[in-house]
Amino acid sequence: MAVLVHHLGVYWLNACRIVYVTEEHGPPARFAFAYGTLYEHAECGEERFMVEYDPATGEVWYDVLAFSRPNHFLTRIGYPWARRLQKKFAAESKDAMMKAVSQPGNRF
Repeated sequence: MAVLVHHLGVYWLNACRIVYVTEEHGPPARFAFAYGTLYEHAECGEERFMVEYDPATGEVWYDVLAFSRPNHFLTRIGYPWARRLQKKFAAESKDAMMKAVSQPGNRF
């Protein structure tokens, strides 16, 4: 997989690979996947995305867990900026999940 970053008029393609997938039918039902960065990625690390659904309460939980360190000259010198972009991505990911689960007819 690849993550395409576009910021300040610059595009950066970051290659990753899925390192694991979890699917549990519960209850609660749980699905997760994680990807790890490849050699040329701007960062070095992993990121996990997990969705959990409790049919008894109808609650949906979404969790993003990430750890990384700079792996490129530009991410080293722009460390605070890179962290802000990561936090922005996490917030946008949460907003997208909220929108997806709030639409009528969507099921886990």
